[in-house]
Amino acid sequence: MRSIKDELNLNQKKVLLRLDLNVPLNNGKITDETRIDKILPTINFLLKSEAKIIILSHVGRPKGKVVNELSLKPICENLKNKLSQNIKLISKNIKKLKSAELFDKYDEKIVILENLRFYEEEEKNDPVFAKHLAGLADIYVNDAFSCSHRAHASIFEITKFIPSYAGLQLNLEINALTKITSEIKRPITCIIGGSKISSKINIIKNLISKFDNIIIVGGMANNILKYKGYEIGKSVQENDCDQIIKEIFSLSKKENCRIVYPEDVTIGKDLNGSPEIKSLDKVSKDELILDIGPKTIKTISNLIEESNTILWNGPAGYFENPSFSVGSIEIAKKIIVKNKDNRIYSVAGGGDTVALLNNVGATSYFNFVSTAGGAFLEYLEGKILPGIKALN
Repeated sequence: MRSIKDELNLNQKKVLLRLDLNVPLNNGKITDETRIDKILPTINFLLKSEAKIIILSHVGRPKGKVVNELSLKPICENLKNKLSQNIKLISKNIKKLKSAELFDKYDEKIVILENLRFYEEEEKNDPVFAKHLAGLADIYVNDAFSCSHRAHASIFEITKFIPSYAGLQLNLEINALTKITSEIKRPITCIIGGSKISSKINIIKNLISKFDNIIIVGGMANNILKYKGYEIGKSVQENDCDQIIKEIFSLSKKENCRIVYPEDVTIGKDLNGSPEIKSLDKVSKDELILDIGPKTIKTISNLIEESNTILWNGPAGYFENPSFSVGSIEIAKKIIVKNKDNRIYSVAGGGDTVALLNNVGATSYFNFVSTAGGAFLEYLEGKILPGIKALN
């Protein structure tokens, strides 16, 4: 992929910058600014290069209709403050917009077009819509890795009509994921959580052949404990997972990858209950497994200590309740200690993992933290992402 840094002359050129500004909104207020903060380096690079920036993005799922609550207005105001720039939100119908209308004042440097998903053509990857978007500018930059698993007009089809480049954040994301899937510094360990083992089976299968250890925690681990004959009470679980788990253990044995799951657990009577540490054979039918126990934490800490590379996707427990966040916090602490000594390359990703790291102020202590959800997971599955294919 060509990086935007490879374009030598950006002075006064109009740049269509596709970003993922799909941040959580509550009554028009942004509740998490992580995605906005991550794209600031690309915007500042373009400003320094004297480019004229046309920001493209979406928020939510308006399904091709104008939904006022999903306007990009709060994001525009947030960017104004962060960049100390006058930024204009253009609400005119994009399909009727002309390039000459975008910058009607000499000193304007950034405009934002209203939510792309107000137009059904965006998600349909419509070539006419994509060609019209391309006609608004001289250059296109994709800095929305988290949208690049979608073959949408502003991600895929647009690259057929305009010189196209990767943004700085997209390159960072690809480089980080390449380091943990291709340019591996062993031993390499994956900590994977979440509630559904079926949704991550393809990731696990793809990583087993590349990783030395795969640690399964969170709700996913409950299915393994049940498969192994332990009582899991009222804990989160999936039905009909025995065959999937059998495949995981069979493949791991063949590929010499160690599968690690909880040795002890922290339970509660309900999500707001008091924590109690239990061995696996002591869990009752009326209890919920909500975190890993101290023996498991020690095992995971030892594996992190032995590892040179680590991937973390999914908390170890119900971290929303501090009583059940101990396992996740201890994992974060151990990675941070090794990172400070420059003894590990660490990548974390997934919405809950990012939320956890933000809560404990640990984001900056990882080599890379991905805000991409579906794209991050599909890349780990070994899939070719449409947005990346288009840039290549």
